[in-house]
Amino acid sequence: MVMREMGVNRSSFLTNPLANLPRDSRDTLFLLVVIAWVLLPHIGHLPWWCSALAVAMLAWRGGLAVTQRPLPGRWVLLACLLLTVAATLVTHRTLLGRDAGVTLIVVLLALKTLELRARRDAFVIFFLGFFTMLTNFFYSQSLLTAAAMLLALLGLLTALVNAHLPAGRPPLGQSARLALRMTLLGAPIMVLLFLLFPRLAPLWGAPGDALSGRSGLSARMQVGNIANLALDDSVAMRVRFEEGAPPPQSALYFRGPVLSTFDGREWQPLQATFTPQLQARADLQVRGAPVRYEVTLEPHNRPWLLTLDAAPTAPVLPGDMTARMSEELQWVASAPVNDLLRYRAQSYPDFRHGPTRMVASLQDYLALPPGYNPRTLQWALDLRRASGNDPQALIERVLQQLRTGGYTYTLEPGEFGQHTADEFWFDRKEGFCEHIASAFVIVLRAAGIPARIVTGYQGGERNALDDYWVVRQSDAHAWAEVWLAGQGWVRVDPTAAVAPQRTGSLQRLQVPRGALATAVGTVISPTFVQSLRSVWEAVNNAWNQKILNYTQSRQLNLLRALGFESPSWEDLGLLLLGALVTASLAGAAWTRWERQRQDPWVRLLERVRQQLERRSGLALGAASTPREMAARLAQSHDPRDNRVQAVQAWLHRFEQMRYAPRARHRDAADLAGLRRELKELSWPT
Repeated sequence: MVMREMGVNRSSFLTNPLANLPRDSRDTLFLLVVIAWVLLPHIGHLPWWCSALAVAMLAWRGGLAVTQRPLPGRWVLLACLLLTVAATLVTHRTLLGRDAGVTLIVVLLALKTLELRARRDAFVIFFLGFFTMLTNFFYSQSLLTAAAMLLALLGLLTALVNAHLPAGRPPLGQSARLALRMTLLGAPIMVLLFLLFPRLAPLWGAPGDALSGRSGLSARMQVGNIANLALDDSVAMRVRFEEGAPPPQSALYFRGPVLSTFDGREWQPLQATFTPQLQARADLQVRGAPVRYEVTLEPHNRPWLLTLDAAPTAPVLPGDMTARMSEELQWVASAPVNDLLRYRAQSYPDFRHGPTRMVASLQDYLALPPGYNPRTLQWALDLRRASGNDPQALIERVLQQLRTGGYTYTLEPGEFGQHTADEFWFDRKEGFCEHIASAFVIVLRAAGIPARIVTGYQGGERNALDDYWVVRQSDAHAWAEVWLAGQGWVRVDPTAAVAPQRTGSLQRLQVPRGALATAVGTVISPTFVQSLRSVWEAVNNAWNQKILNYTQSRQLNLLRALGFESPSWEDLGLLLLGALVTASLAGAAWTRWERQRQDPWVRLLERVRQQLERRSGLALGAASTPREMAARLAQSHDPRDNRVQAVQAWLHRFEQMRYAPRARHRDAADLAGLRRELKELSWPT
């Protein structure tokens, strides 16, 4: 018999490990799991010691809950607090700011779990948890982060509701259902605040340093820099063409930093010059019909605005942001792009820019450092003589060399030595677009032809679900611009000579797959995976467009759609106030209606209690039962009084009918009979 009971207990423990624990231990373990879920996204942003300390403290507190051991003393907690504050100061050099603040909040939340003795401590943990949950949006506002934090919100609300049920052992499922109901009831107010709460900078949005260290194009180019970007398949921007057919994929060159200074190992831009007469300084001339499009640019912590070649007018930016164009046709915003940015632009595929005759400023695009690439310099002189000093003929000879010389476009060219161009042209004969563009520009400069490198993104992939073109970090590219007399600057993409599919059908290089990825690829169809990715990116794009990009201007457009001719922030505030007042009145009306729907048996008993207190002078609590009322009446009055006996009999009949077994049906007739009898009673005084 004992063995059978032990088997049952073991089975119940395996199916529900929390079933045999005391309620305090069960509730504590559930709260610790929710806190761990809240802290999980922070692991990549916190110092290693902070993550390790938080895990250790939560595990320690969980062990104490299971073993029912006492919590550590205040001196232990104080020592841990002082050590963590000192470690935060050493790590971040400050106790202020986003990173230091988040570190301290995480440490305080983990430490507070070791002080969880009373309901007051639990409430402090709940609200610290809510605050810590919001800090995750300092680092990411993606759809996945929002979904994870919604789950964390439901978990914290479940723990909070459970803490307000002190009696008995209410199941966590009951608290979770009540928390979900609360969330759904609060959803309309949440949507209302989202739509109408004024988005006033700088009170709205993520901090300016929220995206430091994000990958993207660099203002400098070394061997391997853009090759590393090719490993990143994340989205760089999304483009939606507004009118007509978009340009062919081979013409989708999104212009970024222009690199013109070379020190032998690294390409850098010239000192940028911005003037009010931007178009005149760039000598930009456009022809034909423009291509109009809208760009949703992912944060990259740089001021660069990616536009198709060439955009003569500034992109239309939200808010107070402005844009300027350099002499090299690069558009730059007035502030770094630290948040998702959507702007409209128009470009002209048919354009010409730059001087048509040799001027002094073009000498900057001929400079080469001494002592580098001697074989390439000599080859350039030979090409110049062989082409009869004809720049176009020389360029064609170099491109033909790339086509027929056995050169390879690869993701893993290896490290180059001092003479990068020599190694590419004569030794390795392989490289990524940056190696090819750099070697191409060096040989042209050595032959006396001004040339420079343009970096940016080339190509894109159309998502048929939402008709957006997705440009990824793997689409990062480097090409050349060559100056020709009478034509100005002309784009030449030497990578297309080595690998035409790179700019034609847009076949990207891919990292060699491991054994696991290869095995999965044989089971799951690549077409199915691509379809899933398209669906996810369409959903994620909708999140970016509708939620993250719900800006001040879109708020005012909403007011215009509601009938406001010239909406202002005063109109927005009044509309928000009116909506909140209306929602409050609706909630009050619903509460009154809900009270009217209260159990009629409870309301009838409450009437009797009030009558006894008023007429008989009894002091009865609101939770008094019929039997307790009858006993108190007999104690304070003569039990032989017919009036006392009548009231007692009525209370006993009420109790019998109200709390009868489930088999007895309590209908309206029983309740009506009790009400009639109540009217005929005489109350003892």
